[in-house]
Amino acid sequence: MIEVVVVDQERAVEVLGVIQDAFGNRPVLDPPATALEETESSIAKALADYGGLLALDGVHPVGALLFSDLEDWLGLRRVGVVAAAQGKGVATKLAMTAEAVGQARGHVGLQLQARVELPKTQEFWQRQGYVEASLVGPQITMRKLLPVTLELPTAELTKRWGLELAAELEPGDLVILTGDLGAGKTTFTQGLGEGLGVRGAVTSPTFVIARVHPSLGAGPALVHVDAYRLGGAAELDDLDLDTDLDQAVTVVEWGEGLAEALAEDRIEIDLHRRDDDVRVATITRIGRRWVKP
Repeated sequence: MIEVVVVDQERAVEVLGVIQDAFGNRPVLDPPATALEETESSIAKALADYGGLLALDGVHPVGALLFSDLEDWLGLRRVGVVAAAQGKGVATKLAMTAEAVGQARGHVGLQLQARVELPKTQEFWQRQGYVEASLVGPQITMRKLLPVTLELPTAELTKRWGLELAAELEPGDLVILTGDLGAGKTTFTQGLGEGLGVRGAVTSPTFVIARVHPSLGAGPALVHVDAYRLGGAAELDDLDLDTDLDQAVTVVEWGEGLAEALAEDRIEIDLHRRDDDVRVATITRIGRRWVKP
């Protein structure tokens, strides 16, 4: 069983061994990667400064990475898996543990560098939710924002949060809402509509499935969809929402697993209500729009 642990300079020799094995088996690049220039001393310093991760299969080191502090972002460097352990999910466990470390340290997200010449590496990180933020020469900067959790003790605060979030949104944006019944999805959308300055009272669209609220000014319209009674993504497509997406902000309640294909750039919000009646919102911003430098 693979175990991933946070390590410091005391494990520098093991981390260096993983890096030498992993990067020694990669194709030669132009300009060449500098990972094989690392020494026990340089790895020990990096681990002393920011720490890192070591993946173990029993007592055997099979994967590693180094952290770096990029102010708001937690940097990932020298991510590698030894040749004998590839295909066993080691890199995925390293990525998941790195996210937990980023959350614990209070970073907004994670950042790493990938090479243009290594498309499989890019594809791996894309599957983990990373997107390209910039490209300089052969180096792609990839980023992933971490979820943000808010406590909303009252319906009024839930509505006010929706109003505040509206200031971030532009035509074409998609918001997917999921969560418990009565957790505040429609209340949030009412605040969003108020912030966007749209016409008409925002209510649950359950019986009409979708309702369009035109803008009272120059801003985008609000398309409010309730996917609760839809049988699948095909029925959502039948609503022809794509004709409005470029000009409107679209909010889909109960949209998890149905609405993601409507836009690569989106905000996913999970709302639930605790036993003490406090609403808790988990917000995940997905896509390049939110991670540009």
